[in-house]
Amino acid sequence: MANSKSIGVAFLDQDIVGAQYLLADEQIGYTAAAQGTVTQLTSKSTGVTLNKPAGVITMNNASLATATNATFTLTNSFISANDTVILTRACEQAAPGSYNVFANALAAGSVSITLRNISGGSLSEAIVVNFAIIHCV
Repeated sequence: MANSKSIGVAFLDQDIVGAQYLLADEQIGYTAAAQGTVTQLTSKSTGVTLNKPAGVITMNNASLATATNATFTLTNSFISANDTVILTRACEQAAPGSYNVFANALAAGSVSITLRNISGGSLSEAIVVNFAIIHCV
């Protein structure tokens, strides 16, 4: 072990130059076991709980008027107050450009998510939102 030094019965690895960087030629992401799914039950403002670092939220298909927001809380034990939650609308029946989705409040254990109808008309669709948590210390 040329890059290690003996400390008795084990070896202590040396500092590795460049260890602070993550470089990949392949995909980086969560395994299937780290992802989950949840569905809103009664309205687009109904909170959901999913304790996974990534997943899929299927929103309720209640009507949402144009230029209107629906905000709900995702309760998730993986979220800390310093994290970043990435949200994207999955490709489903809604036309591209019909909605915006964004996180607007973050706290330890939860994030507030807002869906905004920007289509120019009332829509009644079960929008699917993908999320992933980037943990920051």
